Order: sequence, then structure tokens, then C-alpha cells
Amino acid sequence: MVYAVIALAALWGSAVGLLVPRAAYRLSVPAEEPWRDRCPAGHPLAGPGRGWLGGPGRAACATTPAPYTTPLLAGATALTCAALAAATGGPRPELAVWLLGAPFAVLLACVDARVHRLPDGLTLPLAAAVPLLLGLAELLPYEAGSWPGALLGALTLGGSYLLLFLVNPAGLGFGDVKLALPLGAALGWYGWGVLFAGAFAGFLLGAVYGFGLVALRRAGRSSAIPFGPFMLVGGLLGLLLGAFTAQP
Repeated sequence: MVYAVIALAALWGSAVGLLVPRAAYRLSVPAEEPWRDRCPAGHPLAGPGRGWLGGPGRAACATTPAPYTTPLLAGATALTCAALAAATGGPRPELAVWLLGAPFAVLLACVDARVHRLPDGLTLPLAAAVPLLLGLAELLPYEAGSWPGALLGALTLGGSYLLLFLVNPAGLGFGDVKLALPLGAALGWYGWGVLFAGAFAGFLLGAVYGFGLVALRRAGRSSAIPFGPFMLVGGLLGLLLGAFTAQP
């Protein structure tokens, strides 16, 4: 049963991962610019009123420039989904929430790494959807978490990031504060230890990356780095730990 769940999760990740490159290409623009509506070759990707996936244009053109290559992003999404399924160890209801959130996490990491931006069109719906879906998961059998813990986790991590933003706005973007809400909910589902571990892992990874850039003289001490990818990788590590150790 476990191997079947892992295989299905990997298949799901591969399928939805095919949608990530176009969305990443469209959304990877500075905050003051509209989303891209044409690929580098000039083919239309979206019409008026289209969402961030765009319309039925020639998507293959939009996936050519790095880091928007389809195999890379589809593979990252599939690997993430498979790892979450393996750590969960079976068809527990919260796994559905993690699998739904995985492609958005890959998309956000890609966009932030490219343009240092976490779009509201992704972070705000996630901030509402993750606690809501976890609330539904708690009503189902074989769940292995706590919905009140998820709510407290969202408030705790979101509040902590808000405080850091107010203290040092130059060192942390407000998009990171918004992303902390769904991350806190997901980590808080498994308890305070997992919440702390996931948050600490994100800060540790970001610090190592920043110090590495300074040591290699590719950035200065005041240079801005995209922190969203490290938050997300740290959150993934925390979720893997929580899912593996949780008891339904």
C-alpha cells in the first residue's frame, strides 16, 4: 500500500509539475510590472482576464529559458510529492493537503529565486487554503495531526516573521511574512517541535547560502537574497520529520 501511494504521489507531482514552468515564466516579473503574456519568441500565452497559468498559447516556447525548464520543475515537484508520501507512510488525509500544496511551493521557490518576489496571488490563497483543508483533514479517520496546532502555528510563525519585518524591513520582505502563514499552519499540524525545526532549518539554510556568497565574494553583507526558497525547503524538511514521526 505504501509503495502504491508513493508511486501515485510521484505521478501526481509529475503531472502537475508540467504546469509549473509556464506559471513561473509568467509570474517572474518585478512587482510593478504586469505578468508576462508572451513567450520569448513572441507567441501569446494569455488573453485578457486569464489567470497565472495563461491561455492556450504555445507554452513550449515559454519553458525554454532557465530556470523554467519543464524536466527540472516537473522532476522537483514529483520528487517532493514522493518524499512526502514516503514520510507519511500511507494514505493519511493530511497527505492530500501536502500534495496539493507541493506544486505551489515549487512555483513560489522558482519565482522568488528569479525575481525576489512572492506574488500575493499565490501566498494569500495558500494562507487561507492550508488551514481550511487541514481542518477538513482532521474530520477524517487516520489523521495524525492537530488542527488547533495548525492554527496556532500559522499565527506563531506569521507573527514572528511580521515582527522581524518590522524590526528590519530591509532584511526581510513582506511576501516572506505572508508565506509564513501557510508554512506555520502545515508545520504546526505536527506540533511545536516540528514547527521550530522547520523554521530553524529555513533560517539555517538561508544563512549558509548568504555566508557562502560572501565568502566567494559574489555578494556583500548587505546584499539581498531570496529567502522564500529556504523557507520552503526548511518547511519541507520539517514536514518530512513530522510526517515520519507522527502517530495516527
